[in-house]
Amino acid sequence: MFDIGFSELMVIGVVALLVLGPERLPKVARTTGHLLGRLQRYVSDVKSDINREMQLEELKKLQEEARQAAMSVETNIRSQVAEVEQGVSASLNSASSAVAGLEDSLKAAVEPPAAETQAALSDAEAAARLDQQLAEAESQSGFAAFPPPAAGTPEAVDAATPPVDERQLGLNFEQSTTPTRNSQS
Repeated sequence: MFDIGFSELMVIGVVALLVLGPERLPKVARTTGHLLGRLQRYVSDVKSDINREMQLEELKKLQEEARQAAMSVETNIRSQVAEVEQGVSASLNSASSAVAGLEDSLKAAVEPPAAETQAALSDAEAAARLDQQLAEAESQSGFAAFPPPAAGTPEAVDAATPPVDERQLGLNFEQSTTPTRNSQS
């Protein structure tokens, strides 16, 4: 604090001894020591209070920064959720329109077509068109319209067996190239 050397302290002590006398010098020295101790404690308390205030201000700033970061994250998440909801609703709309189109085509396939349409379309062409429409509906919706059958079910067994050529069995009703039993006799 003050730049006082040992020689200056000796001069102050001799002057105090001469001024105060040998009886009162120990009391004055003790009182001065207590006062200096109190002064040092007061200065250290003020320093610690200042440090606490500075730390409190830093914590407030940090808290405000964390609050702003949390708000920005919340805003980003809300915007992303809104985008996902819009995407899902758009997919649902397109899937429902594809299903409606598929239902219309199935209704048209179930109703007996006109004579000229029936003559123009064969069963294979109608099946190919239906398969194409199913594939389009599945690709637009992202879900399989008819999922594969579970293992062990009769449908799975039927799906696992290779198809039999109808001409080999003599069941082709359109134009048979193989002779039937009645034609041979």
